Amino acid sequence: MAKIAIIGSGFSGLSAASYLGAAGHQVEVFEKNSIPGGRARQFKTHNGYTFDMGPSWYWMPDVFEKFFGDFGYQVSELYNLELLDPSFDVVNKDLIKLSIPENYGKLRDLFESIETGSATKLDRFMEEAQYKYEQGMDSLVYMPGLSLTEFADLDLIKGALRLQVFSSFSKHVRKFFNDPRLIALMEFPVLFLGAMPQDTPALYSLMNYAGLKLGTWYPQGGFGKVIEAMVKIAKENGVVFHFNSAVERISAEGSKVEGLLVNGEELHFDAVVAAADYEHVENKLLPEKFRNYSEKYWDKKTFAPSCLIYYLGVTKKIPQLEHHTLFFDEDLYDHSVEIYKDPKWPTKPLFYVCCPSQTDDTVSPKGHENLFLLMPLAPGLEDDENLREKFFNVMMDRLEKQVKTKIRPFLDYKKSYCVNDFVTDYNSYKGNAYGLANTLQQTAVLKPKIRNKKLSNLFYAGQLTVPGPGVPPSLISGKIAAEQVIKELKKKKYEITV
Repeated sequence: MAKIAIIGSGFSGLSAASYLGAAGHQVEVFEKNSIPGGRARQFKTHNGYTFDMGPSWYWMPDVFEKFFGDFGYQVSELYNLELLDPSFDVVNKDLIKLSIPENYGKLRDLFESIETGSATKLDRFMEEAQYKYEQGMDSLVYMPGLSLTEFADLDLIKGALRLQVFSSFSKHVRKFFNDPRLIALMEFPVLFLGAMPQDTPALYSLMNYAGLKLGTWYPQGGFGKVIEAMVKIAKENGVVFHFNSAVERISAEGSKVEGLLVNGEELHFDAVVAAADYEHVENKLLPEKFRNYSEKYWDKKTFAPSCLIYYLGVTKKIPQLEHHTLFFDEDLYDHSVEIYKDPKWPTKPLFYVCCPSQTDDTVSPKGHENLFLLMPLAPGLEDDENLREKFFNVMMDRLEKQVKTKIRPFLDYKKSYCVNDFVTDYNSYKGNAYGLANTLQQTAVLKPKIRNKKLSNLFYAGQLTVPGPGVPPSLISGKIAAEQVIKELKKKKYEITV
């Protein structure tokens, strides 16, 4: 039995800890914050609101089922899922709201009503996207990305052209659809993958299949319930948690990590999985000679957006709002340029509104609403209260206009979260919210490596390594890292029970 440390208790850290605990090892998780979950933490207010701090889109339910199934559970035994219908609303440039139905037949009808012939094109698009999803989620995303030889499987090579790993998502969408409303709808998931559609592999049309075909779900009680379930799994497998325990240094000698400095105390471990921010671990915790990458390397990388978030409590109901609403009433391309090409606070931002109290009466007092406003923006920008408040009012002006009712006079809770908070709470590089962008140049083996190249027992997990940003990929990243640890420990003849 080996003694293993996990740095960070987000999705990837909890995942890695659970698999390593189930393998019979002594696992300890060190979390700098007071509760588990990383970006998926929750907080409760004095006046009855419960806010998910980060993730709010529950897509790819099969990934969650697979994770919990590995430990003998079904999701339904741990938390209650609700399929949203409509999946989400989109407000377009004409301030016309498109409700995206959960039922695929109705979705086809909606496409056809917007652009003649697009229902049949949607079928073809989804057929390709389904192939990518099934191939990607069954094989590609579980590869550690250490060598091109991982992709030498004959069936994978035969299907490489269909996967479209190195072709443009934007061009792919435009082969099928012409209407800007449909193009915006198909491109919107890419904004949160961390790159402009022009720079994102067409492989990621699998996200359209996930969102539009597999459905948008909601865990009752919020994403905090998913974290609770994962902590339960970890503890059942012997994992020990240490909160308010920021790792100050990773100690190494020769080709091995020796241990961690935590709260002034040196602790010995046989292996370490760093599920905290990769750049922070490398440049702040490791001596320079043991780092995989330099500061210049990270500075040249394309990062997914940061964001401005507002958590709002409202003392009245807003029936005009669905659970998810995307405000695409401004230009997606222009906003993307101001994130990725010419970083600045956006001139005419797109934004997103989540109203979970439409689905869940436990997240706000009776007769109230729980609102979550999110505006993507470039990482590394200046962040102060005046800028936050300016863009709060930009979003609220458009939201109130759309729902045709005043909201600001009815606020009884208001809290902002932005670039500086991501740095403070998560040691996030430049305050990014979603990790490393999934660009054409940052895919698969081109991502930062999941293993340290100089220390045989140091591994990485999370949004800055394989398979990439997002909740399901982070779950998978933890599993990949755990498998790499187990593989290394087998060389050292540690007893593996599972």
